[in-house]
Amino acid sequence: MLRSIIFDMDGVLVDSMPSHADAWLAVSREIGADISREEIYEIEGANHIQGIQWLFGKAGKEVQPYLYEEIKRRKVEFFSANARVYPFEGMFDCLSSLKKHFSLAVVTGSDRCTVKKITDSFFADIFDIFVCSEDVCYGKPFPDPYLKAVELLGMRKEECIVIENAPMGVESAKRAGLFCVGVPTYVPPSRLSAADIVLDDHKSLYEYLLRLIPSEN
Repeated sequence: MLRSIIFDMDGVLVDSMPSHADAWLAVSREIGADISREEIYEIEGANHIQGIQWLFGKAGKEVQPYLYEEIKRRKVEFFSANARVYPFEGMFDCLSSLKKHFSLAVVTGSDRCTVKKITDSFFADIFDIFVCSEDVCYGKPFPDPYLKAVELLGMRKEECIVIENAPMGVESAKRAGLFCVGVPTYVPPSRLSAADIVLDDHKSLYEYLLRLIPSEN
């Protein structure tokens, strides 16, 4: 029986990845990495350490350990100062209906401060648990974030489903042994083919989720 629904945040709950991409592009120029917005969408779900390692790899450089916190700080500051983040239309009403029947969780590669700011603004008192970048040593596409969520929820894997919009997130959920629903937001549907179901858009997602609510009859 389904008891919990676990959501990625950026690109699933809120339309935020263009602003994250702007922040990564700003940092990339500082270190001399030549990247595109489309490449950033491909690594969506990675935590800051993974993102910084990827950036330095694109620049053909080796990242020194002392730079991680400084570059992360600059990226987060740029995002916080310039972000245009909006919840997807209809998401709050959908989550409010689901909350009456299921435990709801967020699993994201974003840092806890950013996650709290966004969820407090748009989804206050909706989610039961959060797994953020600081909570696991290995982020998506490793299974650790979703395994941590299942542990914190106190559920069995077969009692949970995951909603993801990024290839790395889908891989993480499947490696954790979880049923995964993909919704293409910033990448083509074909990039989410490893998911158990790939929906067309957020409208289709809401219809799918609301059908999961047990009938009162």
